[in-house]
Amino acid sequence: MHPHKQHHERHAGTEANKAFLHKISRERIDPKAVAGGASAADLIDSAFLSYNGGRLREGCQLFVKKMLANNGTVGLALSGALTPAGLGMSCLVPLVEAGFVDWIVSTGANLYHDTHYALGMDLYQAGPNLPDMELRENQVIRIYDIVFDYDNLLGTDKFFRTLCRGEAFQHTFGTAEFHNLVGKYINEREHQTGRVGKSLLGACYRAGVPAFTSSPGDSSIGMNLAALTLEGSQLRIDPLRDVNQSAAVVWDAKAGGGTSSVLILGGGSPKNFMLQTEPQIQEVLGLTEAGHDYFLQFTDARPDTGGLSGATPSEAMTWGKVDPDKLPDSVTCYVDSTIALPLLTAYSLSRLPKRAPKRLFDKFPELTERLKAGYTETRAKRAE
Repeated sequence: MHPHKQHHERHAGTEANKAFLHKISRERIDPKAVAGGASAADLIDSAFLSYNGGRLREGCQLFVKKMLANNGTVGLALSGALTPAGLGMSCLVPLVEAGFVDWIVSTGANLYHDTHYALGMDLYQAGPNLPDMELRENQVIRIYDIVFDYDNLLGTDKFFRTLCRGEAFQHTFGTAEFHNLVGKYINEREHQTGRVGKSLLGACYRAGVPAFTSSPGDSSIGMNLAALTLEGSQLRIDPLRDVNQSAAVVWDAKAGGGTSSVLILGGGSPKNFMLQTEPQIQEVLGLTEAGHDYFLQFTDARPDTGGLSGATPSEAMTWGKVDPDKLPDSVTCYVDSTIALPLLTAYSLSRLPKRAPKRLFDKFPELTERLKAGYTETRAKRAE
């Protein structure tokens, strides 16, 4: 093709090109200069425009404008050592107290280390390059750049063993039921010591927020409960109860005409357990549903190595975990949760008033019975 003709054809398509550009684009990039004293929320809206900064802004806006809108139900999946870093008391407790988190799936480790603070045990900032052999010789525990005395572990172990030897614990529990009862005693301890707001489990108890652990044996809490069985304790954890209770929470939210959203920090077992509620409802129980409405994930993992634990929202959609009609609203931001969580917390608390807690834990019998009734109906239809 003659170069002048090629240039002419390219020039002739300019208007169509502009129309296409406007179709796929959003706001023009023309931010104001960042000024001293800008709030975190204003900074996110004005300067976090592209790359993962842009995804973080989209995630914050999704959380506020859609996930929390119209009293939608929000589940939080929590993995990684976040509570030892103080993010429980600085971010998670305020989100729970604001009514912005309705149910939680966490690693047991986050709930165990959360308890240190309620018991008045100190953890310290350090650097990442420490002499680990000297730390061991001096009975100092390290979580990357966090350090604390080995006695913290022994003291927290003793707290759980002493507490769980009590008559109130000599039963079978789902993990949310177990954590709620533990939270009752942690809440009492917080009030006695003037440390209210230091513990996520204490806050969950006060707000009636169920806190599940998807792998109850995979933490120091589970290790101590296992030791108690050797003493003859009757305390048992029933993870199958968790499957039904968590599915009942999501089914109630959707069947009642509301929305179900997931906020995922990291990945791993908590992420999968939270997302599997929809396949449980659709595939196993045979109830008519389409998937979670809104999906917001902060992660530094990647899907091509198998390390993203459930992978992208689009992939999750093929399992029925995410509603395909809502897929465009899903946001995955590839950033460290320790960066994203404080920003999301500040953004949401400044952009929305607090919501009344749903107190889903208090409604477990009602919600589970509703799920059972739906399953009974589908079983009868299948049998016809």
